[in-house]
Amino acid sequence: MSTTQEPAVEPHHTRNILLMFAGLMVTMLLASLDQTIFSTALPTIVGDLNGVNEMSWVITIYILASTIMLPVYGKLGDLIGRKGIFIGAISIFILGSIIGGWAQDMTWLIVGRAVQGLGGGGLMILSQAIIADVVPARERGKYMGIMGGVFAISSVAGPLLGGWFTDVIGWRWGLWMNIPLGILAIIAAVVFLHLPAHPKRRMKLDVAGIALLALASTGIVLISTWGGHDAPQGYAWDSPQIISLIIGTVIAAVAFVFVELRASEPVMPLHLFRKLNFNLMTAAGLAIGVAMFGTLAYIPTYLQMVTGANATQSGLLMIPMMGTVLVASIVSGALVTRTGRYKWAPIAGTLVTAGGMVLLSTMTSQLPVWAMCVYLGVMGLGLGLCMQIFVLVVQNTFPNSEVGVATSTNNYFRQIGASLGSAVVGSVFTARLIDLLTERMPAGGTGATGSLNSLTPELVKKLPDAVRTIVVGAYNDALTPIFLYILPLVLLGTVLVCFLKEVPLKKTIDRGDVTAESLEIDGSNAVAATTGAITVLERGEPAP
Repeated sequence: MSTTQEPAVEPHHTRNILLMFAGLMVTMLLASLDQTIFSTALPTIVGDLNGVNEMSWVITIYILASTIMLPVYGKLGDLIGRKGIFIGAISIFILGSIIGGWAQDMTWLIVGRAVQGLGGGGLMILSQAIIADVVPARERGKYMGIMGGVFAISSVAGPLLGGWFTDVIGWRWGLWMNIPLGILAIIAAVVFLHLPAHPKRRMKLDVAGIALLALASTGIVLISTWGGHDAPQGYAWDSPQIISLIIGTVIAAVAFVFVELRASEPVMPLHLFRKLNFNLMTAAGLAIGVAMFGTLAYIPTYLQMVTGANATQSGLLMIPMMGTVLVASIVSGALVTRTGRYKWAPIAGTLVTAGGMVLLSTMTSQLPVWAMCVYLGVMGLGLGLCMQIFVLVVQNTFPNSEVGVATSTNNYFRQIGASLGSAVVGSVFTARLIDLLTERMPAGGTGATGSLNSLTPELVKKLPDAVRTIVVGAYNDALTPIFLYILPLVLLGTVLVCFLKEVPLKKTIDRGDVTAESLEIDGSNAVAATTGAITVLERGEPAP
């Protein structure tokens, strides 16, 4: 091996990658915050824009658009390079924020949120894939851990920021804030994002595959959003609308598989599913996604109803969960980087998550608030140990030329799991709550509560003690058993990850045109070595 001067160890390369990483974190925070920031602001928004009947679409359309775009961005990044696509995704996200910020009615707000989602799907996926472009898998754990921490922060910060903006400076700032932060992210990408030159390839966009995937994804999200709810928010599971959606979704999914088998550049290559580790991580990620979002969707409301906390206070009560996700994600990522061993993390993570679900199922309305926070912290600990390791294992399974589409496919199924989890838990919880209230409420008791469908935390506080006790008890008994219903799915995830083959994490970045020997690195110089080698390749010089 040549011993010529190696720019790999120059300090400014490490500094540049850290600055680049900071920019990626800003973009990931933008995308993840916008999934939750309007949850506390929605009542005010629909009041200002006169759109109560369209309220759910403010959040649903963002989730739908970003889910559809996940595989598209992953494939485009692999085909033509990630830097330009990344900057384009940020620009689309900013455009959506401007449209939504100026919206004078619900239609334009929903349009703005849809445009945001079209960009937001790229922010999450491309940030994860870009790290794989410049940092080898052996050193990537600590970065992926911090990325996991970003999602933990956003899950709590989103509702808190949404509530603060609404109460203090106006809900539109939940959109306006994206403009300066997005511009900052674009500047960081232009200045610090130095990726290797992408091989020239004739791009054949899988238009049919993208269209069918969009149809199937839309069907899944709409079924999970509308199914099991009363009109105008939804339809019964056995209604013609939901049955038609299910049939249409199945047809689109089957057609998608046939198209992908024949496409020259499939948006979701089916050969990915020939890899055992990819299948295990994707299935486990879907299971954990159902559990995580099924829990997160209703715990804040539960805390408001049972403890009497307001919206902001219920968000603060979620901090223990956020904190343990943050710490566990960073620590586990650092340990994986230091030792190179990673199988322990998803096994321990899924087991601890299962323990958290068991604890949550034992909650009662008399349980001290601190104990509820501890239970949430246990679940957060489990999620932090495993979520980002799933992505790391997937990326380690494929060469860099396919890391984008592999990452996006894994995240796609996790997002589908999140939609299903929120919807299924919501449907079961709502049905149980109505049944319990109807069963337990004394004759004429509904007069004190108005309508069972209009219960709010503020209204519950004002109820007579006897009626309030019944409502709080029904709320508790309707939700907590559902955590036990989800438990087998989490345990299935534990079983799946036990079959994970612990393939050594790559110490080089497999680009296809660069040999492993030419990027040999070790220990503390890994990041700098990789960045240096990339810089040399970009200049057209021989690799050291």
